[in-house]
Amino acid sequence: MRPVTVRNIKIGEGRPKICVPIVEKGKEGILAQASAIAGLPLDMAEWRADWYEDVKVSGKVLDTIRELRTVLGEIPLLFTFRTAAEGGAADMAAGAYAELCAAAARSGYADLIDVEVFTAGESAQDIVREVHRAGVKVVASNHDFHKTPPKEELLRRFQHMKALGADIWKIAVMPQSGRDVLTLLDATLTVTEAEDSSPVISMSMAALGAVSRLSGEVFGSSVTFAAAGKASAPGQISVDKMSEMLEILRL
Repeated sequence: MRPVTVRNIKIGEGRPKICVPIVEKGKEGILAQASAIAGLPLDMAEWRADWYEDVKVSGKVLDTIRELRTVLGEIPLLFTFRTAAEGGAADMAAGAYAELCAAAARSGYADLIDVEVFTAGESAQDIVREVHRAGVKVVASNHDFHKTPPKEELLRRFQHMKALGADIWKIAVMPQSGRDVLTLLDATLTVTEAEDSSPVISMSMAALGAVSRLSGEVFGSSVTFAAAGKASAPGQISVDKMSEMLEILRL
């Protein structure tokens, strides 16, 4: 696996990096949560802009992300607008979504941009190209809140992310059984065993899949998401417990 360097961390090297989502509706709440998490044992922060009440006002988004960067300092920032189709809090027209991702990248304040490459469809390649043109890394993502596809389908999705030139490949799925969790872990290991693999983020959601959030160093997932206050997805563990458990697992 080829690590991806973002500010002061190498994603894809060592233990999984802990990313804490910021999920608040108003600007004051967003900045307050950012300030609160800045001192926690995390490696990255994610701004879930789909929660933001003014996300469709470009000037306010750029103003908020600028202030987020000031508060977070050198903590890497992942910018995400998660669509309702993939478990997010809002919807946005395809063209507006593409422009939002590009604008966040061009702002210079985000280090990574999440791109829903299957929901974006034919525009995904253009979004990836625009984000890269701004010198920002792309996290290609795909979320299934209903089921866990077969291993072959998960591998196909990872391959599509690779073909688009994304820097990091992310898949989150919902397990219906313990074997579904094994399927996700097996697919992750298969992908990351390849020498030309980019870093992978994978998770099996809800309580049933919690083990996948802790076992990344064994199976190849490079980032794990942990909660500080509101969780952005089912099954997230608190950041303090996550940090403690990851260290215990390294003993």
